[in-house]
Amino acid sequence: MPLLSVNIDHVATVRQARYRGAALTPEAEPDPVRAAHEAEMGGADGITVHLREDRRHIQDRDVELLRRVVKVKFNLEMAATDEMVKLACRLQPHTTMLVPEGREEVTTEGGLDVAGQLPRLTDVVKKLRDAGTYVSAFIDADQRQVDAAARAGFHICEVHTGPYAAAFAAAGGDFLNGKLTAEIEQVAMAGGQIRGAGMRFNAGHALNYQNVGPVAALPGIRELHIGHAIVSRAVYTGLRSAVEEMKQILTRAPLAVHLLKSDR
Repeated sequence: MPLLSVNIDHVATVRQARYRGAALTPEAEPDPVRAAHEAEMGGADGITVHLREDRRHIQDRDVELLRRVVKVKFNLEMAATDEMVKLACRLQPHTTMLVPEGREEVTTEGGLDVAGQLPRLTDVVKKLRDAGTYVSAFIDADQRQVDAAARAGFHICEVHTGPYAAAFAAAGGDFLNGKLTAEIEQVAMAGGQIRGAGMRFNAGHALNYQNVGPVAALPGIRELHIGHAIVSRAVYTGLRSAVEEMKQILTRAPLAVHLLKSDR
């Protein structure tokens, strides 16, 4: 069963809808730091936040506090800018994940082009490794990017599951659909290449309570990063319960996928 790292960015999104541009005071809510505690109580194995250059949701204050109080693995997502590298080297999160970042995008779209920025990213990875943090690359399920990530010195590759999630939605989750089968096989193939290169295989993006099972059952997958679906469900059930439910799905995933294959 893969570990579950809960992304709490969108707790901060709700807060910033009210307090954007204002100094954060103790009454500013909902507080991502309190959300991290609730996620831990629900069984989260890690907490993920993305500190964006435009500070649209998570703020510096959040990262500073979370690094001190989170009891499980703390994963900081960021662009490979000088500002962010300096911050990560100082805070030493357990894992630093490098992602592409566009100012106009709603959420991260597409994987990091490691192959196209190899010299620059090799230097960044070395700085982060020297600071004592494990370094992850958020990449598309592409052999070229896996090879480049290994050459750059990344410890971990997180495979972008957005195309799989889109195919799942279009097919209604029916794996008789060739497009859906091709997408999950592409993620699985990338996972095997990542492991073969000596890196950890993680996955994330657009995973939810309906589509996560087949990804959770892939051979050798170490960790899943899920945020929007969990925070969305938490609006109705509470964050602790939403995390508990996702953990239960991950526990059952290998058996459910075995039954699905035998039914085809």
